[in-house]
Amino acid sequence: MLSSHLPAPAEPAAPAAIGSVPSRHGVPPALTVVIPTFNERGNLEPLVARLDRVLEGIAWEAIFVDDNSPDGTADALRAIGHRDSRIRCLRRIGRRGLAGACIEGMLAAQAPVVAVMDADLQHDESLLPAMLEAMQAGADVVVATRYAPGGDAEGFSAWRGRGSRLATLLAQRVLKVTSSDPMSGFFMMRREGVEELAPRLSTQGFKILLDILATARGRLKVTELTYSFGARHSGDSKLDNRVLMDFLGLIVAKASGGLVSLRFLSFATVGAAGLVVHLATLRVGLAFDLRFLVAQTIATLTAMTFNYVLNNLLTYRDRRLSGLAFLRGLLAFYVICGLGAAANVGAADWAFYQTERWWLAGIAGACIGAVWNYAMSRALVWKDTA
Repeated sequence: MLSSHLPAPAEPAAPAAIGSVPSRHGVPPALTVVIPTFNERGNLEPLVARLDRVLEGIAWEAIFVDDNSPDGTADALRAIGHRDSRIRCLRRIGRRGLAGACIEGMLAAQAPVVAVMDADLQHDESLLPAMLEAMQAGADVVVATRYAPGGDAEGFSAWRGRGSRLATLLAQRVLKVTSSDPMSGFFMMRREGVEELAPRLSTQGFKILLDILATARGRLKVTELTYSFGARHSGDSKLDNRVLMDFLGLIVAKASGGLVSLRFLSFATVGAAGLVVHLATLRVGLAFDLRFLVAQTIATLTAMTFNYVLNNLLTYRDRRLSGLAFLRGLLAFYVICGLGAAANVGAADWAFYQTERWWLAGIAGACIGAVWNYAMSRALVWKDTA
């Protein structure tokens, strides 16, 4: 259980006084900077140069966690690491996601204090020494905020800025998070705090700080420092079409105490969309004077195909299937959903016999079918363990 205030790092790992210049070899790092990357090759050299400049006098290391970027980000990082042993690359194969990358990087840190920031040069690295000083002064988490007085988010587009503020308000209201910027991707905390919280953090999604603060439930002393969010220089944004679903899933998962997982919520949402597709296809088939059984069969196959494709794109983006694996997965999904339909009907029939309430029977059948489809597709189609 987290204490109300995490103890200061042990004396041997205490950071060198700012202004002194430790050797690059033989000195344990006082700070590990964790930087998730995907197609960030063009940002690496300038970012490392900036870190070297602003962290002068502090023993530090940087762990770049790369999700197998096709642009050669990992190779470029290893080349930099040959010149500077403080630079490490953790290349992930077969899994993707910003939250998971941050967790793996923080758990691989050598230093007692870890910072998380992006590689796109939008985060102001010159704030790192002040963040470290705030940690030494007793903070458990230091958040670089865009929304407190003195900060700004000029690097955001208008829609993204509004969305971030709305998400922040929702997180504060539902999860009782007190930070002015729980959606920030720029923060610092003690590694031992990460070690304690890690088993309860989600490796899915994109906002690891929100997950940390929500999981800690107010037991971390948070200090905030303002900064200006800059413009992206190059590389790919980590925010894609899963962002909204991931965020809402995290809110529901934390609000329910973990009873509803982020991935299951995504799967169920796709299923609800598939029901709309099913009904629309059925209506079109009947409009063309098809027999009901024929129209229903076409609608069922269309909805199952829709659900499979969307789950492959969104719910299981980190384990996305392609090529022959995609076709094999589709056939397996047809079989699983067919058995799920049988489970749906059986459960609904039993519930109606017991209660004589058609609506309750329908809900019970739908829930049983959804849980079956989710569990079996996770085990047999995408073979996910998360």
